[in-house]
Amino acid sequence: MKLAARVEKLSSSPTLAVTSKAKQLKKSGVDIVSFGAGEPDFDTPQNIKDAAVKALNDGFTKYTPSTGIPELKAAIVDKFKKDNNLSYEPSQIIVGCGAKHSLYSIFQIICDKDDEIIIPAPYWVSYPQMVNVAQGKPVFINTTEDNSFKITAEQLKNAITDKTKAVIINSPSNPTGCLYNKEEIEAIAAIAVEHNIFVISDEIYEKLIYDNKKHISIASLNDKIYALTFTVNGMSKAYSMTGWRIGYLAGPKEAVAKISNLQDHSTSCPNAIAQKAALEAITAGEEAISTMRAEFEKRRDYIYNRINDIEKLSAVKPEGAFYIFANISKTGLDSMTFAQRLLEESKVAVIPGIGFGYDDCIRLSFATSMEQIEKGLDRIGQWVGKL
Repeated sequence: MKLAARVEKLSSSPTLAVTSKAKQLKKSGVDIVSFGAGEPDFDTPQNIKDAAVKALNDGFTKYTPSTGIPELKAAIVDKFKKDNNLSYEPSQIIVGCGAKHSLYSIFQIICDKDDEIIIPAPYWVSYPQMVNVAQGKPVFINTTEDNSFKITAEQLKNAITDKTKAVIINSPSNPTGCLYNKEEIEAIAAIAVEHNIFVISDEIYEKLIYDNKKHISIASLNDKIYALTFTVNGMSKAYSMTGWRIGYLAGPKEAVAKISNLQDHSTSCPNAIAQKAALEAITAGEEAISTMRAEFEKRRDYIYNRINDIEKLSAVKPEGAFYIFANISKTGLDSMTFAQRLLEESKVAVIPGIGFGYDDCIRLSFATSMEQIEKGLDRIGQWVGKL
């Protein structure tokens, strides 16, 4: 039996693989400290859970419109206006089964065979896999620590060919936590407009930004870049709703209409109960987000200082998200060997950077308690010291 060629390139996620192994060890009684989690360690706020319970009790358990209930789409429109200075109509909004689903749908409707999608590296592990499934071609731009892992306009310009269809911008970033400032975003937008390529702006971490810095949505800069941009967001990170699986996108009307057709024939609709919970999350106050962000910022400061105090390790200070991308090149180990040995010998789980396209680094999530962070870094320091 021969499977489709487009899925032959797919590989499993190293993020999920390492996390799964750590969970198995922990379940068997081993004292594991895990820095692998890509989700907040906070519970979903109670008001959001209450909204889901009410939806259940009200019998809101049937199919909804395939692109989301009207009241949720209206709330998303208001959110974009208030938070991002973006004006969209409800017809430009698609509610999907997580931001990952929204991204997947975008690649499906913009990619023809061998169309090129430019992806800054390090990158979130799923970007190239999604492009491969859409029969596109991932084109990677390697970034450097000197520029906080951000691409420059010049790099983007040099990577564009007559097959380029889009560039992905993830700010703040997974795995580096890098945040593009307004000048950097403007320069990238100018190149995209000049060459008439789409921008896929993954803004899932926009509410988890530190040091009083601001998130800039690239689509908000001017009408020309607005017409070329897909803005993607979701409930998972800011509202600690990873398992609820609600994300959303906004973009050009013609393209969004095609995504609507695709969603008609793929998911039928996002989870009805989770949509009601998402509506509560978006329309309620952001006190819970502020509390979570403040705690993450405290952890960020601690883990950044501790890693840079460990001989042979270093890291750029993340400005958003809840990850730090630590350079391990001075240990002489590749990232997979480092992660496997660290787990086996010191019972600490980290994510190898090779899955993000950067083998000199490991990703540590600080979406875990300060007690666990302290214990884990103690173990890492002792282990690295013996190499």
